[in-house]
Amino acid sequence: MGRSRRRPALATAGASLALALALSLSAALTSPAAADEQPPPTTGGINDHELHAGVSNISFEPANPPPGSALTAPTGWTPPACWLEPQYTPAQLKVEREGIWALSSTGDAWEQAEREYYVNGNPHTDFEIPNSDKGTWWNGVVNPNRKGDPASLKCFLEHSDWVLKGTASTKGVAVTSEILAKAAYDRIRVPDTDVALSPAAGSQTVNLNTWVWLDRADFKPVSVTARLPALGLWATTTATPIGLHLDAGTNDADLYPASGTCGLNQDGSIGTPYKTGDNDVTPPCGVTYRRSSTGGSYPLKATVTWQVQWRGSGGTGGDLPSGTFDRTTPVTVQEIQAIGR
Repeated sequence: MGRSRRRPALATAGASLALALALSLSAALTSPAAADEQPPPTTGGINDHELHAGVSNISFEPANPPPGSALTAPTGWTPPACWLEPQYTPAQLKVEREGIWALSSTGDAWEQAEREYYVNGNPHTDFEIPNSDKGTWWNGVVNPNRKGDPASLKCFLEHSDWVLKGTASTKGVAVTSEILAKAAYDRIRVPDTDVALSPAAGSQTVNLNTWVWLDRADFKPVSVTARLPALGLWATTTATPIGLHLDAGTNDADLYPASGTCGLNQDGSIGTPYKTGDNDVTPPCGVTYRRSSTGGSYPLKATVTWQVQWRGSGGTGGDLPSGTFDRTTPVTVQEIQAIGR
């Protein structure tokens, strides 16, 4: 009796396998590095630059996102959910495919079509093992931070694409240094420190200035580097704080400056700490409430904007969408004339 044909009805066998692999893949890079280029120093191992079937070969430094908060692009932009990159050596693909074909539920017609493509010369012979030194097999991988995104399954190919060294797959969105930079953006974490207030939150008084500031030590540039050694690609993405925007939480307040946007000082700090005797001085960054919060509080929101730029292999680089992170502090405003700081 012939082999069982109980295999579920699939649009394409390769696509179905890709869907299964997508649940376990992690992720992100463009042009080859120039010979005289000096990339950032590498920390940690890269498994001898070997490919590993079914797993993204991109590494990140730091390896795990540090404590902090992810950036949000006000434009709604997000890094790509998936892309194509080298996935298998010929020997690895042979082991992986023959393991699938050995399953009794794959179906004769599908298996024959697979063998024609990879083994019988239509168009590839013996998984290109005789040409192992000339190329690799590419397929889709999922951005590890976008696994829940439905778009993360859109990059997978029905059949893996044989790509010669020094070139990239043309079957979809191929990994580039810019894609690496965007994947690194996903792993940027910025400090979630609250802004400093004087008077302290909860001690605000009608018509008395509240000074707002951030110390330089709390907000400084943050970088993440992504590497794809198999292609000699790397990219470093850096987020730099450039300003703080205040929202008083009520229209009955004056902001300083009037726009509510406090720029970065030359030393990297934002605003100026209050000093004794500054009661009648207008703060460079702050707010004055003109009406009490009547037993409740106003949500004072402080939003820090981070400029994001990247540089990568082959002299590549540029800007990525700026990101923001905000914190909201409830402030109670009382109807009294003075308060000790």
